[in-house]
Amino acid sequence: MVSMKSPEEPQDMVLFNSPLETGVRSVIVLNAAYPMAFDVSHLTWFDHLVVHTGDIGGPNSLHPDVPHRSGEMLVRRRLIKESLTLMRRLHLVNILAEDRGIVYQASDEAYSFIELMRSKYACDLKARANWLAENFCSLDETKMKTLISEKLGRWNIEFQHEAGSTESRK
Repeated sequence: MVSMKSPEEPQDMVLFNSPLETGVRSVIVLNAAYPMAFDVSHLTWFDHLVVHTGDIGGPNSLHPDVPHRSGEMLVRRRLIKESLTLMRRLHLVNILAEDRGIVYQASDEAYSFIELMRSKYACDLKARANWLAENFCSLDETKMKTLISEKLGRWNIEFQHEAGSTESRK
């Protein structure tokens, strides 16, 4: 059977759950919360929550309510890190060193980039990111962990803590 792709086109290009898709979501959340900056753990939680806002009393979720979706967060941390590296290369995210560690913030270019996105999905995602920023981005670490524990399960907090500890030792 003949492939419909041109020889120049990558054969293994994936968009769903890719660093590009996840990175764009992170930029949208960071832009909505600007000038706040967040670490990888918070951005991992926000990446899940922005598409599952119905789980936390917000607008209808953008992504389907599939069983065991809280397990998504177990594989999300590494993807978030890759996506933030990509978004930094594209000058859409700034990396800052603070007393609390490495944090990420929307760059000056992020707003213009996001304003160009006008599909229904992008508009819905931006609206949910704004809702998330208004309602949850200012929570302190303890309150955020409590929310995640109540809504997604204690194991998500513990796994992320362990994953962060392991990654920082590499």
